[in-house]
Amino acid sequence: MAQRDERGDEVTRKRRRAERRGHVSEYLAAVFLLLKGYRILAVRYRTKGGEIDLIVRKGDVVVFVEVKARVGEREAIDAVSLFAQKRIRAASDIWLARRKDAHRLSQRYDIVAIIPGRLPRHFQDAF
Repeated sequence: MAQRDERGDEVTRKRRRAERRGHVSEYLAAVFLLLKGYRILAVRYRTKGGEIDLIVRKGDVVVFVEVKARVGEREAIDAVSLFAQKRIRAASDIWLARRKDAHRLSQRYDIVAIIPGRLPRHFQDAF
């Protein structure tokens, strides 16, 4: 019984570490995008259908951003599966439906890769 509890505790610790790493990565991505002239509209926007890490805007373009912390750029891009893309698009449809000015906005789906020891890498129109 004690062994099972230790494994459960380890799983919980790993999950919390991953969650913290994700939040720090989202924060770094948000600061990076702010420095590039984007305005942050939402962080961790959640719906029943999915979650969007960041929603940002620059001019008339609203950008739905997925943030991935990985060891390399290719790993970050590949980590955004077709299923994840579908969930992000569904969540973005809900966000846009709640905006009165949505008809005037262009939209885009980007990825920001957070790679250890490097500046974030912004991939526009990633999917």
